[in-house]
Parts: sequence; structure tokens; C-alpha cells
Amino acid sequence: MDHMVDVFDTEAMVPGFTAPVLPTGPFDPAAVEAADKVSRYWTSDATGPFKVGSDIHKREVCRMFRETFNPYRPSVLEWPKLTPQELARITALPIWDIAVETEGKARLRMAAYAKTVADPDMRLALALNAWEENRHKEVLSKMVTHYGIPLVKEPPYIYPTDAEWAYMVTGYSECIDSFFAFGLFKVAQRSGLFPQELIDTFEPVMQEECRHILLFANWVAWHRKNMPWWRRIAFEFKVFRVYCFLGWERIGLARSLDGDGNERTQDNNFTVNGAQSMTADDLSLPELLQLCLDEDEHRFSGYDKRLLRPTTAPTLARFALKFMKKKKKA
Repeated sequence: MDHMVDVFDTEAMVPGFTAPVLPTGPFDPAAVEAADKVSRYWTSDATGPFKVGSDIHKREVCRMFRETFNPYRPSVLEWPKLTPQELARITALPIWDIAVETEGKARLRMAAYAKTVADPDMRLALALNAWEENRHKEVLSKMVTHYGIPLVKEPPYIYPTDAEWAYMVTGYSECIDSFFAFGLFKVAQRSGLFPQELIDTFEPVMQEECRHILLFANWVAWHRKNMPWWRRIAFEFKVFRVYCFLGWERIGLARSLDGDGNERTQDNNFTVNGAQSMTADDLSLPELLQLCLDEDEHRFSGYDKRLLRPTTAPTLARFALKFMKKKKKA
């Protein structure tokens, strides 16, 4: 199947999935705070280790994803009033077009792959992930509309021909980007260049990304363990190809077409090089990497330690920091 998707509906795409019911009524700060705590802390009541690839491993990661769901509704998020200087800083960030487009691709790719998964627990967890990605797109769309941030016309969203490949590209990309995004979000919070109210509004979305990559890391391990050896060889080669693709994508500015067919450049590497847009202070690369490591650990700290965490970006960051420290001493 290879066609453009104009209307997105996870329920229609994934058998057995029912969209969560979101609360109605006005913004309730107490309810928001309670939901935020639920989304950050989860420990299984199951005893013993979670053997990677086992039924209990799969069951508990899917259960974590369901039970930490945050029922915020984009239509009632409070967008704070910005000063002209704050609005100019927000508008100048070169991320909004690609952010909206990325969420649009993610929701479709995740739903397309979820549709192919035979295991009902994992299928519904991945479908919920797709639904949440669609909600992220809705949040971003409402924000740019509220603040009058101009966007290019979105390109058409194409149903993937290889659903597993598309899901893996999205999942590994989120693992890398979220690692840096956690640090940049903290930079923005500490700098004072952006109002705290806006930071608070986006906080549930940031923690939701943490849940997404936690689910992805455990899906990879579970999926890998439950395939025959001959398929595993092909799978590992596919993982290698995904990393090569993502590396190429982040070497420089990737070129693409907007919805009107005009060529545009987009900074797929903003999460790495955009720290100076978030603060008036000089921030060195070692300082940024250490902050990303600290925030990554903080974001995952509330979840059951028996669940696997994404390791590639943190491992590379620690290696880079050791190299930088040795170079500094020399």
C-alpha cells in the first residue's frame, strides 16, 4: 500500500483500538498536576526480573504505557500571553515546520506498523502511541495558530510501503532527538528567555516523549528476542541501515518539498546545535551534553528499573565527554 493519507484516524486503522476519552470542561490545575504525577511514576507489582522478550516483559511495558497515560486535552491548554520580545524569540526558532511535519509522519508510521502486529497488547500500546503523536501535532498546531507563527503548507503524508522500517526510523530518531530535547528544554527553562507558563504548558508533551522512547526501547528488545535467528540477521542489518539513514539526515540540511511543491531546507539537527537559541549565556558542548545526560536520567527515574532504557545517545554522550575531558587536560 502506497498512498496519500488526508484524514488520520487511529481507531479506523488499527483493529481493536479505542481512542481514550479525554476530560471535558474548563482547565483544572489540580487535575493536571495529578495526571502529571501519574505519567511520571510507575512501578510494576510483578515480582522478579523481567526477562527480555518474555511475556511478562511485554505485558508490563504495555501496562506501563497504558497506566501512565496523561489525559490532557489540547483544546483546553492555556497559552500564556507573550511580550513582543518573547513572541519574536518563539517565532524565530527554525523548528515549527519540521516539528509539525515530524509528528504527522510519526502518527501515521506508528499506526501503520501497529496494524501489522499480531500480539494484542503490543498492538494496542503502539496504537496508543500513534494516537498520542497525533495529539502532539494538535498541540503544536494550536500553538502556532494562537501565536500567529507562519508555517509552510504541509506536504502529503504517504502510507509507508515498509511499515516496520518506517516505525524504526521514527523510533530511533525520537530516541536521539529526545535525548537532546530534554537538555534543550531545561536550557530554555533556566534561561528565562521564555515564560515559565509556556514551559509548563509543554511539560506534559516532553514527558510523553519519554514514555514513547521507553516503549520503543522495550519493543526493540522484545521484538528482537521473539524472531528466528535468520530473521534476526535481517533485522540487525535493518537497524544498521536506519542508523546510517539518520546519520546522513543529520550531517547537514536535508532538502524536501513543502505542500506547494517548493523546495525548502530544514534543520534536522536543531536538537544538537540549537542551544544558543534557547539562552543568552554561552553554553559549551560539554555543558550541553552533561545537561542532556542529567535530564535523561531524571526523566526516566520514575519508571520501573526493570524496563530497558534507550542507551545509544547517552552512551555516545558519555564517550564524547570522556574524550573532551582528556583533550582538555592535555
